[in-house]
Amino acid sequence: MDERVGYLLAADAILLVHVQFVAFVIFGLVLILLGNWRSWSWVRNLWFRLAHLAAIGFVVVQAWLGAVCPLTVWELALREKAGDAVYTGAFVAHWLEAVLYYRAPPWVFVVVYTVFGALVVASWFWVPPRRFGNVR
Repeated sequence: MDERVGYLLAADAILLVHVQFVAFVIFGLVLILLGNWRSWSWVRNLWFRLAHLAAIGFVVVQAWLGAVCPLTVWELALREKAGDAVYTGAFVAHWLEAVLYYRAPPWVFVVVYTVFGALVVASWFWVPPRRFGNVR
């Protein structure tokens, strides 16, 4: 296999992981709220809830610090090594622009991430997770 193809495959794999991370953060909250309404006990699983809280917490802290997501950095570095075109800025901002033709200053994303993070924290009160060892 050509070295260039290997870099592109690795970059695409990172992009796939990035999309899955974003989906986990967004749909995780949707499923928590829907699961509470539908009485799905798994949405109260403490490990799931901690992973979800940590994921959005990472995004919010990164946004407040003005840092670019490491997944974006790694993907772009691999695409550059492959000689492929790269994009500038953050992953979400790039794909929102590409998919929705939406442009917003970086502070808008900081606010959106922070509000979403606050909703995830609020979900711990609306739909409290079970303690470890508590099956009900």
